[in-house]
Amino acid sequence: MSEMLGRSFKVLEYLAEHPQGVALSTVASELKIPLSASHRLLTELIRCGYVRQNLADGHYVLTIKLVSVGLSFLSNSGIVDVAQPLLDQLAATSGGLGRLAGVDGEDLTFVAKAQGATHGLRYDPDMGLSVMLSCSAAGHAWLSTMSEDDAMALVAKKGLGKPEEFGPKGPTTLKAVMVYVKAARQRGFSMINEVFAPGMTAMAAPVFSVNGAVIGVVTIAGPAVRLTPQRMEALGPALLGAAEEVARASGGSALFKKRA
Repeated sequence: MSEMLGRSFKVLEYLAEHPQGVALSTVASELKIPLSASHRLLTELIRCGYVRQNLADGHYVLTIKLVSVGLSFLSNSGIVDVAQPLLDQLAATSGGLGRLAGVDGEDLTFVAKAQGATHGLRYDPDMGLSVMLSCSAAGHAWLSTMSEDDAMALVAKKGLGKPEEFGPKGPTTLKAVMVYVKAARQRGFSMINEVFAPGMTAMAAPVFSVNGAVIGVVTIAGPAVRLTPQRMEALGPALLGAAEEVARASGGSALFKKRA
């Protein structure tokens, strides 16, 4: 049963990365699951309403049921009610994308956002993504709250990813990651320039609960032509202020109170 459950989650995660749909044979080969077992898993996921099969090409795609489950959880947890007004203000101030990531065990996951840009190029990645710690502003900010050994151990466990999947300045060694982490620790917030994605910059600050536990990270992201290093430095006080406001309001979220 546990093996089947694990495979089911792998299939769901894989389909989430391929919204255009995937053939049965591709699912089986990419996830290294026997063809017959892959077919049984997909059939069961279809029965449960999480996957559907395109009539035109037979490819398998996710339905919106999984999204609905996640949104229902976030709504009931009170996170959006707590964070949205603060992110709206931060996005309006910065002109970028303001986001909140919540700490969930050894992961960071984006749970709320606000877009400040009203015209031109917008930077708006999908919500619900787990943050890649080694090459993201959010990851660096969170790692900066840990000891050197704990931060390195977590990055080593999560991995550095493939260089071609991130920005041209993305760190490719633990030592390089820790340079960013150390700078974030000294500054109070992280800053990256074309590290996560080409042409994009971001900054982030950790959110602490009343007892000092890290419960989340507030970020600002946007195009490098607009969110320059100088602009990020100038926005530092606003970012830190937003993180403090989220911390003060976190008691209104059942999820944040549980993690405090």
